[in-house]
Amino acid sequence: MVSFDFDVKKIKNLVFDVGGILLGYRWEDMFKDHGTDREKALRIGRGLFDSEDWTLYDSGIISTKELIDRFCIKYPDLEEEARWFLNNAILMRVPREKVYEELKIIKEKGYKIYLLSNYSQELFELHTSDLPFRKITDGELVSYMVKTVKPNREIYEILRDRFSLNPIESVFFDDREDNVNGAIACGFNGVHIKDQSEELLLEYLRQF
Repeated sequence: MVSFDFDVKKIKNLVFDVGGILLGYRWEDMFKDHGTDREKALRIGRGLFDSEDWTLYDSGIISTKELIDRFCIKYPDLEEEARWFLNNAILMRVPREKVYEELKIIKEKGYKIYLLSNYSQELFELHTSDLPFRKITDGELVSYMVKTVKPNREIYEILRDRFSLNPIESVFFDDREDNVNGAIACGFNGVHIKDQSEELLLEYLRQF
């Protein structure tokens, strides 16, 4: 059984990242299904997700069109596959039904549930608008709404202030250790879900 390094009895608020926590991703499999070789797929993935442009995209500063146009200028040989990828981005997500069932149980026990995620508006709505966890959240803070991203200190402070959260009574779940550390630096409790493990996340949630 997993254990926390804080007192679970003091927790009233559970805050969740979305990608890698409430959703899995299969972007490499998308390319495989499309017939794109792995080397080219990885070049596209690195060129998009690891770029400053993607941070601007998550921050709501540039649009999907601007993102892909900038990418294609840098990598003209990847333009066809990259445009296909973003135009079919719904195929990237992997819903986690077991997690949603646990969230429903947690909500019924009286805990408050919040989202704190780096996401562009277009992809966030595309990936989550029809999923059940959106109906039970007590508050959502997505990077595009505030023009800043995790792990910048500002976004955790906005979360705290906007929803009047006591960080000591709150725990944040994220698949990136730097994002968890950012929350901890602002006084929140934090849990790192290594390797985006759904089973590890479920083990933690069942403690509530």
